[in-house]
Amino acid sequence: MRVRNYKDLAVWQRAIEFVAEIYRISAEFPRDERFGLTAQIRRASVSVAANIAEGSGRATSRDFMNFLSYSRGSLKEAESMVFVAQHLGFVRTDGCIEALRLSDETSRMLIGLRVSIAKRNPKPRV
Repeated sequence: MRVRNYKDLAVWQRAIEFVAEIYRISAEFPRDERFGLTAQIRRASVSVAANIAEGSGRATSRDFMNFLSYSRGSLKEAESMVFVAQHLGFVRTDGCIEALRLSDETSRMLIGLRVSIAKRNPKPRV
């Protein structure tokens, strides 16, 4: 399949699934966390897909790779907050399994895409 835009990227599609899962589990958080952990974990998860999309629209492959790195950083941030929520008892361990699976899979896909881009666009020799 030919990639015409970011919506065709499997990693972006997986990131959207991750967002949906984060919204599902964070809906269980206490109401008084609405402006705390709930908002923060949701923002971080949305940032994963948003950075993939933004990077794909940049002028250079190097810029795209940088945005893929930002995306992975946001992914790890959200993943860490899943563990915080679990530790605080906001969500049961078995309720986090799918979010953590999607996080791991998305992370591997981001790394793979960066490697693929780097191979197609080697650094110029000086």
